[in-house]
Amino acid sequence: MAGYRKLSRTASQRKALIRGQVTALLNNGKIITTEAKAKEIRKEAEHLIALAVREKDNFEEVTVKAKVARKDKDGNRVKEVKDGKKVAVFDEVDKKIKKDAPSRLHARREMLKVLYPVKKVPEKAPGRKKNTVEVDLVAKLFDEIAPKYTNRNGGYTRIVKIGQRKGDGAMEVLIELV
Repeated sequence: MAGYRKLSRTASQRKALIRGQVTALLNNGKIITTEAKAKEIRKEAEHLIALAVREKDNFEEVTVKAKVARKDKDGNRVKEVKDGKKVAVFDEVDKKIKKDAPSRLHARREMLKVLYPVKKVPEKAPGRKKNTVEVDLVAKLFDEIAPKYTNRNGGYTRIVKIGQRKGDGAMEVLIELV
């Protein structure tokens, strides 16, 4: 007996489908799909959330020096003439960053193997490419989703049956984060 559902797809198609649905679930909080797909998605999503819960506090804060361009009151870079060329002026600033422990870095890379990159389109001027922002789902997992489930041992998702789909009669369900 197989350890997973084949979903009438080849291996690469099935992996792509599951990756896409897991990405949508973690990005939006809930999705509507068929029952068989939802049960496969649940396995992958719960694995990623469990990784995030285990490694959420496994980092150290480090202060580093960073060069930042000096800006004027309008927000433009300040430029200085050196050797006949205009050169931007930089200031050194102390910046706090999170330095991952090796196990958290491994968890982050495991999540990146599964999750697709997501772009957020703003409500105003939705047709503009320059207004889109890339969403960091791994950071969202560590910072927003994992703290909710620290006292919970598994069972991070819920499947609610909606009813049969009109076209083919497949059972549709809502899978959501608890």
